[in-house]
Amino acid sequence: MTDAARREPAEMLIVTGMSGAGRSTAANALEDLEWYVVDNLPPQMLRPLLDLTELAGNVLPRVAVVVDVRGRDLFADLPNAMRDLRQRRQVRVVFLDAADDVLVRRFEAVRRPHPLQEDGTILDGIRRERERLAAVRENADLIIDTSSFNIHELATRIVELFAEEGAARHTLTILSFGFKYGLPPDADLVADMRFLPNPFWNEHLRALTGQNPEVREYVLAQQGAEGFLESYAEALRPVLEGYQRENKRHSVVAVGCTGGKHRSVVMAGELADRLASAPGVAVRVKHRDLGRE
Repeated sequence: MTDAARREPAEMLIVTGMSGAGRSTAANALEDLEWYVVDNLPPQMLRPLLDLTELAGNVLPRVAVVVDVRGRDLFADLPNAMRDLRQRRQVRVVFLDAADDVLVRRFEAVRRPHPLQEDGTILDGIRRERERLAAVRENADLIIDTSSFNIHELATRIVELFAEEGAARHTLTILSFGFKYGLPPDADLVADMRFLPNPFWNEHLRALTGQNPEVREYVLAQQGAEGFLESYAEALRPVLEGYQRENKRHSVVAVGCTGGKHRSVVMAGELADRLASAPGVAVRVKHRDLGRE
């Protein structure tokens, strides 16, 4: 079988809807889910983009396209473009909507005119847009009313709808480091392992690192080590759940000791093992200062 025959057609999603209803938030959430996102594409370019995804094969497995009235007169061709695409491929259309009064408040909050406002009011622009979008809304596969959503709630809804089954909703990096080299600037939380005896003062262990089984055994045998791991992992679980609810996609828990070579390395790995089963979380471990002298 040739490579071309093995290629799976890309999944395509058209994101459209009312200005101010959250298209940018939806696009950002999809991008975080590793969709390839194209913003403000004229409907006439949808067919060439579909052709490109077929040529690219698995390189572009999931493509989301934001199409809206910023395209002005070009936008009128969207219903025809949707029909054309659906004859060739399964294409989903998501329409974001919100109540008129909510849209007015959102435009007033950012102090920007509606793209179809012209010399009228924001509400005039909204009414013109509803007329132009009527046919698109009627043929959408999914309509999301964002009237009661804030940006985090909308992003969470997009993740719920379009994340791959089983995909992690949050990536946790557990980072070991040495305090003498400074705090990691991107750390969300910092844990200090200097309450444990330092293997550096054991001549047999000094030249080894926390990745060595002897150092690991030494550190975990110290009073308080196991208790800390169990308690800290348990304390982090509701934090990780909250991050997912707030659609915070990444976090860093920094675990430090004096030089970042022994205690922090052991404890970072052990903490990762205890959090590996946290629902919706992908855990990875990095050692910032392990190679330093």
